[in-house]
Amino acid sequence: MRSAKVIMYNRLAGILKEDVDGYHFSYDSNYLVADKAEAISLTIPLQREPHSSNILFPFFDGLIPEGWLLDIAIKNWKLDMRDRMSLLLATCQDCIGAVSIEEINEG
Repeated sequence: MRSAKVIMYNRLAGILKEDVDGYHFSYDSNYLVADKAEAISLTIPLQREPHSSNILFPFFDGLIPEGWLLDIAIKNWKLDMRDRMSLLLATCQDCIGAVSIEEINEG
């Protein structure tokens, strides 16, 4: 299982996990009750229950670079184009926009 912190406007918004059942995103409980909390995406609304999907959520997949920049990332980090979670973790620590992704190293 791999997981990552999802940071929005420099605050922990939630945790994204990948396991054998797919992908799961859960908003952080402190984020949900914070002033001006907003959903990270219209397709991932604020809620206490986790969001689950068999594929990487389109919002997160959309953060992954495309074109020549993706080619450079795949070549330099020896990543598989089909391993979307690895691409997300490797390339989205400092995205353009409000959201960034930070890998959680589990032991």
